Formats: sequence, structure tokens, C-alpha cells
Amino acid sequence: MSIKFALIAERKNPPDRRVVLSPEACQKVMSDHPGTEVIVESSEHRVFPDSYYEKLGIRVTDDVSEADILLGVKEVPVEDLIPGKSYFFFSHTIKKQDYNRKLLKAILEKNIDLYDHETIVNEKGFRLIGFGYYAGIAGAYNGIRAYGLKHKLFEIPKAVELEKKDRLIEVLKDIDLPPIKIVLTGKGRVGSGAKEILDEMGILEVGVEDYLNKTFEEAVYVNIDVLDYNKRLDGELRDMFDFFDHPEDYNSTFNRYSKVSDLYIAGHFYGEGAPYLITRNDAKSKDFNISVVADISCDVDGPVACTIRSSTIEDPIYGYDPVQETEVGFMENGAIAVMAVDNLPCEVPDNASRGFGFMFLKYVMPAFFNDDADGILKRAKMTEKGKLTPRFSYLQDYVDGKE
Repeated sequence: MSIKFALIAERKNPPDRRVVLSPEACQKVMSDHPGTEVIVESSEHRVFPDSYYEKLGIRVTDDVSEADILLGVKEVPVEDLIPGKSYFFFSHTIKKQDYNRKLLKAILEKNIDLYDHETIVNEKGFRLIGFGYYAGIAGAYNGIRAYGLKHKLFEIPKAVELEKKDRLIEVLKDIDLPPIKIVLTGKGRVGSGAKEILDEMGILEVGVEDYLNKTFEEAVYVNIDVLDYNKRLDGELRDMFDFFDHPEDYNSTFNRYSKVSDLYIAGHFYGEGAPYLITRNDAKSKDFNISVVADISCDVDGPVACTIRSSTIEDPIYGYDPVQETEVGFMENGAIAVMAVDNLPCEVPDNASRGFGFMFLKYVMPAFFNDDADGILKRAKMTEKGKLTPRFSYLQDYVDGKE
């Protein structure tokens, strides 16, 4: 089967340096599937220069309209969409995000088949690809950096200035933290990335009871999941799937951790209807001890009260005054320093692109050559021939502007 893929240039501002497939990944696609070609739209922003692809025999061009399937990362501007093609990118429409309604409408009008990276799931609905692990890597680094700045302990470069995971780790290994307590929520891709950073720094991981009840002479951290900081209202002990299915039956017990923690790294997934971890009243409490929050999940005005907006790679830290409930300078007395960058994987574009490409080759690419035996493409397809697919028909009111 002969298919022509194209890596498209990222056009959303600010330009994203990530790409779906590294030069080596493109080469592997073509060697594994003779007759298949991957072409690359020329870009001066991509983390891998055009020359890297050309050195491996991959054609670079200014016009990719000959391709059947176009692969990107961020949303494609409406005016740049090529009618009748198949696209893969993060459309940010499945939650009915108002700012992208016009994009989804244009995709339908131009008879484009859209596959959103976020909708690439297995038969149980679990996502198969994403940049979450690298968000965890960069977010934990930024959290440590913010703590050093807030408490005038040390100054280290921004993650984006270092670009690669190994360089981040190299810098962090030279830091000697005081005996602080760090609480990390989440054990998925984001949490595992953040955990790797803490482990590479040599910070001691401890269990929940020791973390809550003991003092230490060195920095320690605890990695907690939903049942560690939520409790059923009736006191029954059930598994985490009960929490996911019935979050309204639970209360948050996160204040147990906020009383003894100095730095909070938020790497959890927050589901609609779940209890908030830190309310505005919680942050006002005299028992609230957290001075720095690295909110990798970045749910604005949501489960972490001090995350009142997202921040940027260029200006990653702001302050939250818990008494006035307003933004202030993060160095002000009593202010909680908040790192809430919402595009953290962009800070390690090389690692993030290689990791994403590995997952794409493993989970998605085979579907093009085995008649989609596992239903990967069928589940991921949002639009087809100018209409929403049945799985995404709930977006019709959104497209029509009725929601």
C-alpha cells in the first residue's frame, strides 16, 4: 500500500518547535513500508533543521499538497487548511473550546478528515500518545527553579534555555535543597516525568504516613494518586475506578498534605465533578504551608485555587495573594509562587518530538497498513466527508454555535 505522509510547518504563534516525527522516525516509516513516502514542509522553526531530514534522504519542500495525510502538532490556521486532505493535530475542540469553533467548522466545510492526537485511544478509552511525560520533566524542573527563586536559594537557567532533558538533570544535580517536603500528585505520564526529575536529583521518596507525620533532615517527596487525597463521603474503601465514575461521592483530603508541604507539583488529571484539591479558603488557612506551586496540569480557575491563569515560557512565574485572591509579584511576602506554563513540552522540543514519534510509530502507523485492525483510526477520526463522525456527534451544537 502506497501512502504519502507530510510533516507540516507549525504556523500557530508563537511557533512550536516540536514535530510528530524526527528524521530517524521518517526514515523508519519508509524502510518498514516500501513504497510509502514521508515529505517535510520546510520550516525555520522546527527543532530539527531541514538539513537533518535531507541528510537521511527525506525530501523537503515548500508545497505538501501532494500528500495524502498531513501530520502536525498544534492547530492549523483556517486559511492554511488544504481541502480534502486527512490531518492529524491537536485541534483543542473536543471539550467545545470556544476559541476553536471556527476551526472545526472550517474543517467540515473543507471536507477534511480530522484525527486529533488527543482522540487516539485504545478500546478502553485510554490515550495512547501525548507529550505529557515531557510536560512532567519540564514542569518539575520549573518548580524547583521557582522554589530557588522564591526563597533566594539559587538561580538556574530556564528549561527552554537548556532544551534537553539530560541538560536539565545535569543542572539540577548541582543543587543542594534544604530539608523541604515536596508533594507530587499524579502517576500517569505527567507524574512519571516529574518523578524522574525528583529521582535524578537524589531526593528521597517516602510513603504517605511518613511524609505526613515525620520530620526529615533532607529533602523528601511523596507521589500520591487520587485515593491518597480523596475519601468517600460514606467512608467506604473502593478502587480508583469508583472515584473516576462517581467523583461526587468523594471529598478532598489534600489539606493533610498542604499543612506539611513546601512545594506542590500538580501532575494529576482532573476530571469534571471531582473535588478541588486547594480551594481559595484552603489557601487562606494559617495551616496552609505551601509556598510554591508548579501546576503542570494547569486547570485555570479549577482544582488548584492559586492557578488563576496560565503563564508563559518567557515569564513562567507569577504570585497569588491568598488573602486578596489576586495576582501579585511572586516575591511578595505571603504570595504563593505559581508556575503554570501550559505548553511545557515546548521547553524540551528534541526529547518531546522523539518520544512522541516513538509512540506514533508504535500505536498509530501500523493502523494504516493492517486495515486498522485495532480500530485506532476509526476511534480517532472526528470528521469525515464534511460531517462529524458518530463518536463526535455531540459537537454538532458547538459547531452550529448553539453552545
